[in-house]
Amino acid sequence: MNRRTLVSMALFLLGFNSLLNGQRIHKSDVRCREEDIPHYTARKISDAPVIDGKPDESVWRNAARSNPFKDLVSGADTHLDTRAAVLWDDENLYVAYWIEEPHVTATLTRRDAPIYKDNDVELFIAGEDGYYEFEINSFGTIYEVLFFWLDAYEKKGYQSHPGFNRNARGAKEFNGVGYRHPRGRRIGFWEWDMPGLRSAVHIDGSINNNSDRDRGWTVEIAIPWTSLKILAEGDGRALPPKEGDTWRMDFSRFNTKKRSSTDSGGWAWSSHGVWDSHVPECFTYIQFSK
Repeated sequence: MNRRTLVSMALFLLGFNSLLNGQRIHKSDVRCREEDIPHYTARKISDAPVIDGKPDESVWRNAARSNPFKDLVSGADTHLDTRAAVLWDDENLYVAYWIEEPHVTATLTRRDAPIYKDNDVELFIAGEDGYYEFEINSFGTIYEVLFFWLDAYEKKGYQSHPGFNRNARGAKEFNGVGYRHPRGRRIGFWEWDMPGLRSAVHIDGSINNNSDRDRGWTVEIAIPWTSLKILAEGDGRALPPKEGDTWRMDFSRFNTKKRSSTDSGGWAWSSHGVWDSHVPECFTYIQFSK
């Protein structure tokens, strides 16, 4: 067994023992580097945008957009531009995406179909004990799941919440996508729907028509703060956020066709270093400001 393998095993065991002692995951157990994780300030607004898929109101024009998304695994530049922005008010969290795509395509129209099999964009919102996953394709079809880390699920009583017991329809354990997170397994609820969620898509071009060239598509999402209460419970964070509060969120794009062997097909605001979006320690820092 070589030295690198021995060191990796030691780091994994250190992280595992930290979990047993109720401590946070050690930074050496995740693949992204802390200094590479983006920080973003989400501004509070007084005029809510219309959720029509067209982030063209003044509040969006004045909002800072992310840097172009990078490859999820390598962190390399990507050949199409993808950006996101975040706003908020006392009622809702707002997220917008701008997706450059010369040939906009989609196939899935049933809610909670495996949207990741289409070209899509995704949003993850993390709490202390779990996280929410949202996906949408250019048809506007959505897929969503709510996850709890098993080390907190029963200990903190989440199984007693209506709809979140182990026997709930669509409930099953989950262990990541190609990467075994040192915190362990999660339980996901695939039949759960975010209350009050609103989303919309606008296509600048035509869909499923390769005879022309499209500019791309845009997405708008609104999530009521009251619906994020289940994620805020773990550490008692304020809803809506207080000045300076920070949440961890992930913004990504997945493509069915890869341009080259160095293109993983997954792009994100914050690269994870692994082919897995389910790594909250790599999510972008979103700080809320008035």
